[in-house]
Amino acid sequence: MNENRESSFGEFEASELFCNKCRKSQPTRKHLLLVLPGGNKFDYRCAVCGNSVGSKLDDDRSAFSILRAKTRDR
Repeated sequence: MNENRESSFGEFEASELFCNKCRKSQPTRKHLLLVLPGGNKFDYRCAVCGNSVGSKLDDDRSAFSILRAKTRDR
């Protein structure tokens, strides 16, 4: 039962996180920082002041494969 419950959630996206600069929970914006072989690294920033409030590393390797294919074509 636990396996089924875990797979039903998939990946979470942060819509609000606590901002130290604003001193309260604020909406966030997700920005791509790095395209890595193991996945993409994203930065969550406060939508009000722009302060970094968190980060996320996903396991989607498709963007790296596209970049790698383009560099081979040159």
